[in-house]
Amino acid sequence: MTSRQVGAFRREVWKYWKESGRHDLAWRKTRNPYKILVSEVMLQQTQVPRVEGKYREFLRAFPNVCALAEAPLADVLKVWSGLGYNRRAKFLHDMAKEVTANHNGRIPKDYAGLRALPGVGDYTAKAVRVFAFNEPEILIETNIRTVFFLHFYSSVLQKTRIRDEQIVPLARATAKKQDPRLWHSALMDYGAHLKASGVRINARSKHYAKQSKFEGSLRQVRGAILKAFAKELPLVEVRTKYKSRFEAALNSLIRDGLITST
Repeated sequence: MTSRQVGAFRREVWKYWKESGRHDLAWRKTRNPYKILVSEVMLQQTQVPRVEGKYREFLRAFPNVCALAEAPLADVLKVWSGLGYNRRAKFLHDMAKEVTANHNGRIPKDYAGLRALPGVGDYTAKAVRVFAFNEPEILIETNIRTVFFLHFYSSVLQKTRIRDEQIVPLARATAKKQDPRLWHSALMDYGAHLKASGVRINARSKHYAKQSKFEGSLRQVRGAILKAFAKELPLVEVRTKYKSRFEAALNSLIRDGLITST
């Protein structure tokens, strides 16, 4: 990749960001590591429009890491209800307890410290470092893949699947001397725009996995049971409706530590 190509690519990304970037997203207006971590966990497998309202609701209920750590898990799950993948809420709750117990209530800045927190994987740790601390990590996620696939791999996408390791050198070269926080926000928004415009090429990623349907899934039953435990639904109604899947879902919730008994 030549310096001319890098320059042209940056100009296109920055142009979109300047004209149409999602500058008003609540997590774009903070550098608070706790709030950034909450947003990153919520955005895992969940689209931005669904996260926006729940993010504000969650932070009203648990405005800081200590408030989250002190809250009963049942209260955390009740506020989380509607986002799905409820283990994420438990991971956040466990993270908050770990941070208050062993980090003086402060989210770690270093990669190793973040990775050691419950439920924090490689991408989430790097994202917190980028968006909370403006550290020069390289982020690869679905929208960013779309951008690099379209601009640098369009001629080979029909013949081979692209690994993230192939994207990283391009991502690193184009990110050089750019503001990490703003650059990755711009990349994500440009990629989201491309996908909304009909660009559907992420299936050519080696890391692509199609999300299973929610309707009729074990996830749906788990969510219904959690609502019953939060007194939002009668448990007997959930048991009757889902019949054979009820016990499997209930046992999985118990294994995950999301509920303790019926």
